[in-house]
Amino acid sequence: MSGPYDYVIVGAGSAGCVLANRLTSDGRNNVLLLEAGPRDTDPWIHIPLGYGKLFTKTATNWSYESEPEPQLNNRRIFTPRGKVLGGSSSINGLVYIRGQREDFDEWKVPGWTFDDLLPYFKKCEDQERGASEYHGVGGPQAVGDLPDKNELADAFIESAQANGIPRNDDFNGAAQEGTGYYQATTRKGRRCSTAVGYLRPVLKRPNLQIETGALATKIVFEGIRAVGITYRQGGLEHTVRAAKEVILSGGAFNSPQLLQLSGVGPGALVQQHGLPLVLDVPGVGDALQDHLYVRTFWRCTKPITLNDDMMSWWRQAGIGLNYFFRRRGPLTISAGLAAAFTRTRPDVPRPDAQYYFINFSMQKRGGLLHPFSAFTCSLSQLRAESRGSVRIKSANPSDAPAIQYNYLSTENDRRMMVDGLKLLRRMVNTKPLSNYVVKEEYPGTEVQTDADWLEFCRQSGETVFHPTSTCRMGTDSGSVVDPALRVRGLAGLRVIDASIMPSVVSGNTNAATIAIAEKGADLVLHDAR
Repeated sequence: MSGPYDYVIVGAGSAGCVLANRLTSDGRNNVLLLEAGPRDTDPWIHIPLGYGKLFTKTATNWSYESEPEPQLNNRRIFTPRGKVLGGSSSINGLVYIRGQREDFDEWKVPGWTFDDLLPYFKKCEDQERGASEYHGVGGPQAVGDLPDKNELADAFIESAQANGIPRNDDFNGAAQEGTGYYQATTRKGRRCSTAVGYLRPVLKRPNLQIETGALATKIVFEGIRAVGITYRQGGLEHTVRAAKEVILSGGAFNSPQLLQLSGVGPGALVQQHGLPLVLDVPGVGDALQDHLYVRTFWRCTKPITLNDDMMSWWRQAGIGLNYFFRRRGPLTISAGLAAAFTRTRPDVPRPDAQYYFINFSMQKRGGLLHPFSAFTCSLSQLRAESRGSVRIKSANPSDAPAIQYNYLSTENDRRMMVDGLKLLRRMVNTKPLSNYVVKEEYPGTEVQTDADWLEFCRQSGETVFHPTSTCRMGTDSGSVVDPALRVRGLAGLRVIDASIMPSVVSGNTNAATIAIAEKGADLVLHDAR
């Protein structure tokens, strides 16, 4: 066993890069950071709209697929996850949303209220708009406004307001509810992943070693203490020792997968695959949550969409030149231009729907744009009740785990999606956005009844890439990690990533994951002292 390092971090994603930076900052700790994927050298990673090119690119993407989903007509749901330095922050849609204050308060975990986490949200940020009560500057994570306004996005915002949704220019400020433009994890027209913001500035620290192409295969235990990691790299197997702690930052799929492969998880599952049981922890891989996402397409009256740009070689050339020389134009946009966060019914206490507006459309995500002028309006459920699971399918670490989302498994989730889609149709058919509509391309006006809308969800619903909660944090005996993110019943082992969220936050999860890692780093260093 080589080493020892003080800390071995498994996964150089949204959380792992933060931890690598913070745990090596004072020079006292030697840290090894393991990443199964390559370095972030693919140029499309750094161009914001390049996320479309990375959607199915297996060199930088785990490209998982769910098990057949019972409530989605037994369809398997394609599930991209980052496999590269920066993890999913290197391939995601760049939208920066923290969630609602109540999300964190309702976790009911000491030290993890919104007020507890706000200093970490501020600490991570380099907010383009400057410092304020809710925002910080000078942090590693760039957060900026999209450089260009858009005629159709402006119309979407006005139509949302006409339907009673207030204007909100900061979804990460005092309140999330409202409509306006998204902010994104960009700086000067370039993606700022955690690899760019947190890792790149510290690559030369002598106490940080990074190994890419390194697939962690097992946590090494001595009794109930985690003492190291075994990983495969270049066809060879290596084992490294962690003198202080092993930290899992593989995310909502890979962290529970590695625990189960290492004998920590549901006892029957572990033994079913012939693995030695270290500790029976039924909650490992349980309680998976994600946001269901449904898209609608609308033919546009004017040739002002990205679809139109891609149908003309000279417009494509202009886009490329505009980006190359000015860092402006369509290549700078995130996976949403404008948004609306609202309640689908008057009796809902806080926003339960997130709407995305984007000025292009495609039948299959990651595929070709439609050959006609069109835009997309999408709905995502913010606070799903449905829970799923992640389970190993074999003892082979290279085999993908079984992912079961169980979308639409509660009456509330089904009702919310139906009500949300009906509101979306009303918004698009309200002026001024309705002035740009030739027709509803998809699903089409033949969808009218609640039953029609629900069947549309079953036929077309997908993930919006926000999996959480498979190594749930809590104070109860059924939780996987305690409030200090230590795995219950074991020593020398923590999980610090989106999997520890007791429930998914209301919105995109990258910002909350970064804040969790910032706080997690403080917890680790506090215990070390």
